[in-house]
Amino acid sequence: MAAADPARNRPSPRGRASRGVLLAALLSASTAQAQLPEPVALALTQAGIPDTHLGVVVAELGSPAPLLAHGETRSLNPASVMKLVTTLAALELLGPAHTFRTRVEVEGEIRDGVLFGNLILRGGGDPALTRERFWSLLREVRARGIREIRGDLVLDDRFYELPAIDPAAFDQAPLRPYNAPPAALLTNFNSIGLRLAPDAGAVRAGLEVEEALPLDNRLVLTEAPCNGLREQLDLRVEEGVLRLAGRYPAACGEQVLALNLLAPPSTVAVWFRALWREMGGRHEGGVRVCAAGDEARLLLEHESPPLALLVRDINKHSNNVMAKMLFLNLGAARFGAPATWDKGARALREWLTEKGLWSEEMVFENGSGLSRIERISAASLNRLLQYAAARPAYYEFAASLPATGLEGTRKSPLNGSPLAGQSWLKTGSLNGVRGLAGYVLGADGRRRAFTLLINHRNAQAAGPVQDALLEWSASLGGETTASPAATAGSEFKN
Repeated sequence: MAAADPARNRPSPRGRASRGVLLAALLSASTAQAQLPEPVALALTQAGIPDTHLGVVVAELGSPAPLLAHGETRSLNPASVMKLVTTLAALELLGPAHTFRTRVEVEGEIRDGVLFGNLILRGGGDPALTRERFWSLLREVRARGIREIRGDLVLDDRFYELPAIDPAAFDQAPLRPYNAPPAALLTNFNSIGLRLAPDAGAVRAGLEVEEALPLDNRLVLTEAPCNGLREQLDLRVEEGVLRLAGRYPAACGEQVLALNLLAPPSTVAVWFRALWREMGGRHEGGVRVCAAGDEARLLLEHESPPLALLVRDINKHSNNVMAKMLFLNLGAARFGAPATWDKGARALREWLTEKGLWSEEMVFENGSGLSRIERISAASLNRLLQYAAARPAYYEFAASLPATGLEGTRKSPLNGSPLAGQSWLKTGSLNGVRGLAGYVLGADGRRRAFTLLINHRNAQAAGPVQDALLEWSASLGGETTASPAATAGSEFKN
C-alpha cells in the first residue's frame, strides 16, 4: 500500500533529466551551503537535536541553486506537511472549481408530503459535509415536498472500499477528531461536540446530539488554571456509554470539544435524526447501510464547496480526515471507483512521475501525514514548492497555507512579530516529528521556498529552531528586528 512499485513508478527520460538537473544543482551547492546559520545551529543545540536528524532547503523561487541545503536528501517523516503533496496534486488533477456530490435518491411514492418508501443518501466523497451543510441538504429534501418518511434511511457508501479502521490504532486516542476514519458518506468530519461548563460547583456536560450516547459524568470542578485542558480529562466510550472523568478547571468557562465517538454511518444517522426533527420532519423507519435498489431515482444532488476552498480548510487547519478523503478521491478519479488506499497512492506516484517530481525516498500511506511510514525529503518538498510556483494552481495553493502569526496552525508562532504575515507555511507535528514548509517573503522582496523536516525524540522542542531558520530566510537581503519566539507544541493533528 505504502511502498512504491519501481516498475510502475519509473520516471520518464524527460522526468529523469529535469529531476537530475535539480538534484545536481542541490548537491553541488550543498557542500558550500551545508553549514547551518549560527542562530539555527545554536537553537538545535539548546533543543538537544543533532543536525544529522533534519533536512533543510531554502531556495529563491526560480533558482536551481539553494541558498541553504543541509541533510536535504534524507528520507524523513513529514507529518502533516505531506498534505502539500496531496492538495497540490488535487488542484492540478481535478481543478480548483471541482466539487464532490452527495446524491439524494428515493424509492417509493411521494404523496401529500409523505414519502412511502426509502430515502437514500449516496456518498460521493464530499470531505466537507459539515453539520450546517448537512442541514442545507435536508432542507432541500423538505423543499421538494417531503416532510415525513415512512420507510428506511439508506446510507450508500460504496464509493469507497476500505478495510475496517480502528481509531485507536495510531496513538490510542480514539476519541480525538484527527483519528476520525474517512468514509464516502461522512457528516461533520465524523465528530460530535461535547459541551462542558462550570455550573453551581459542578461540571455540566452534554452532547450536541443527545441521543448519540448516554453520559456518565464524573468530572470534578477545580480552581486550577485552564492549561492543557484535554490532558486533565479522561474521556472514553465503554459499553455504549461516554464516561467523563478527571478535573475541569473553572477558569476554562464553557468549552466545546469535538469527539470522534461513533462509526461514520452511526454519526450520519444521529445527525440526520436530530436535524430532520429540528426542521419538523418525521421518520418512522430504520437505518440501513447498503447499496440503493434498482428502483431508486434521483431527488437532488448536493455539491461541496469548490476544491479551492476545501484545500484551505485542509492546510490552514490541518484537517486529517479531509486530506485522507482527497487522497482517496484522487485514486477514484484516476482509476475509477471504488476508491482505495492503493489507488490513492498510485495516483500520487503517477502524477509526480509525469511532472518529473518523483523521488525514490517517497512513501505514501494516506496522504494526510498522520502516519508513521510516510516519507519524503526536504529536497523533494522544495522541488514541489518550486514547481507549484510556476503553475496556474499556485495562487490557490499558496492561499491555502496558514499565514504565520495570523491564522490556522500558524496563528500563535511569531504573533506580533515583524515577521507575522510574511510567510505561508504548512506545519507538521507528531511525537518525534516536526515539519514546516511553504513560502517566505524576504526583506529584499524576493519569495523563497522553505522546507524544514526534523525527526528526533526531542522534536517537540524544535519551535525555536523553526523560528530561527524562518527569521534567517526572511532577513536575507535586508534587515529585520524580529527575534525568534518559541513555538508551542502542537497536537498530533497539525
